[in-house]
Amino acid sequence: MAKAKTKKYKMKTYKSAAKRFRITKNGKVLRTKQGKSHLRRRKSKRALNQLDKSLEVTCTGDKKRIMKLAPYLKKYRANPPAGSKN
Repeated sequence: MAKAKTKKYKMKTYKSAAKRFRITKNGKVLRTKQGKSHLRRRKSKRALNQLDKSLEVTCTGDKKRIMKLAPYLKKYRANPPAGSKN
């Protein structure tokens, strides 16, 4: 008698978390700096240039939370590529 196959379900990704965070090859979680969205005209050129850099998430609790919200970040390093069926 053949055993019935059980379907393995994929975990859902919180898309807002997937868009906000990236993972490097070494496993560091990167985030963008805040304050980039509006009111940029009154900021100095130096302050605007510093907003372009990414910061590492250093708190281990935050890293765990991010990995639960976006479980496939390790696999894709960013959002899954378009048209992938993985």
